[in-house]
Amino acid sequence: MSSLLLTGIGSLVTNDPAHGGLLGELHDAALVIDGSTVAWVGPRREAPAADSAVDLGGRAVIPGFVDSHSHLVFAGDRAEEFAARMTGTPYSAGGIRTTVAATREATDEQLTANVSRLVAEMRRQGTTTVEIKSGYGLTVADEARALQIARQFTDETTYLGAHVVPADYADDPAGYVSLVTGPMLDAAAKHSKWIDVFVERGAFDADQGRAILQAGIARGLQARVHANQLGEGPGVQLAAEVGAASADHCTYLTDADVDALASSGVVAGLLPAIEFSTRSPYPNARRLLDAGVTVALATDCNPGSGYSSSMPFCIALAVREMHMTPAEALWSATAGGATSLRRPDLGHLTPGTQANLAVLDAPTYLHLAYRPAVPLVTQTFIGGRLV
Repeated sequence: MSSLLLTGIGSLVTNDPAHGGLLGELHDAALVIDGSTVAWVGPRREAPAADSAVDLGGRAVIPGFVDSHSHLVFAGDRAEEFAARMTGTPYSAGGIRTTVAATREATDEQLTANVSRLVAEMRRQGTTTVEIKSGYGLTVADEARALQIARQFTDETTYLGAHVVPADYADDPAGYVSLVTGPMLDAAAKHSKWIDVFVERGAFDADQGRAILQAGIARGLQARVHANQLGEGPGVQLAAEVGAASADHCTYLTDADVDALASSGVVAGLLPAIEFSTRSPYPNARRLLDAGVTVALATDCNPGSGYSSSMPFCIALAVREMHMTPAEALWSATAGGATSLRRPDLGHLTPGTQANLAVLDAPTYLHLAYRPAVPLVTQTFIGGRLV
């Protein structure tokens, strides 16, 4: 265990309001890492000694991105489906079954290699924590192996047996719900922290979603909900009812939905790469923020509705299309994601938090939205280690 001083930081985003403003931004700053945690932050001229030091030459440092919604355990791709959407075919979530078929056919080694590739891609872009869902197996064995594979890369694993009703249960959705809440949950629970359900037309209704979430909660899992993506529906209200950590998508919301999010503390997870890839309306982030709702940004990286692993891309979309300020978008991609995962040790750079951070080849975080699609992250640290 040794300490490292990062000095010459042009702009240091701490997400600590004690330093002023939403981002707690410090200029001409320094940061000390001791082992895996942040030991000190402050002005460069006051920095304590450390075992080693690196001068960043005026570059910006931000907390590592916390991607609180992804689907990385899959096989194949759906590029043809994307091309069809670009010529006018609407997105209806039906293509999920195409990925289910490919994933069931893939070997463990193939699935693991694909997750490893995507996680490495994320790390190169500054993501230091990623939540990974199952949901492309939809059998007892395939859901369990998806979660075992995901667990190799993150502690934030989510059981999503309730993604859609698979073709082999098309005539017996009640039987599939019984499978999801019974034998499949038994096999998945020991590999999961979270349980999720897609409450949407063509997937699961409110009663089915409630039964699935309550079964998971009874087994010690915490709840998340895919909610209100394709139209107004009961997903957000169900998330508030069961005390879910997040309701993700939130594209179509009533005033009652916004009130429920604000009063319950459920985080609204916004996934703008999905709207980009499906040509759907973007969520109204301004409406949520003005109502006092906590917002997280995440990629929802998946092979169908949005095959992007880039949190900087999501920040640029949130600023351009969802009317967030650059500061709000960065906070939502870091501290907001940490709140969505109920991880107070992440998303901040303050003494005692995990030393998860990204160094930008830019003087301030503003360049994340100002220079979209430019690979600005030059270094990513996870637990104090350069990765």
